[in-house]
Amino acid sequence: MQALIWGGAAVTLLGVAGLMFCAGQSLKARTLPDDQARAAMARVVTLNLASMGVAVLGLMAVVAGLLLR
Repeated sequence: MQALIWGGAAVTLLGVAGLMFCAGQSLKARTLPDDQARAAMARVVTLNLASMGVAVLGLMAVVAGLLLR
């Protein structure tokens, strides 16, 4: 179960890194013209949702590993 806990923690960190990347991209999009900013934000929203999903799956693996320990 240790592998499930540590693997889940690594997946969670990957998701958090994706969220940080999204935050940086959205800050960059603020300086773009309106039409380009909308296109950039559409990509960021998709990546943000995927990152949140990855982080949640990692946390679920950590909780499962702790419960099965």
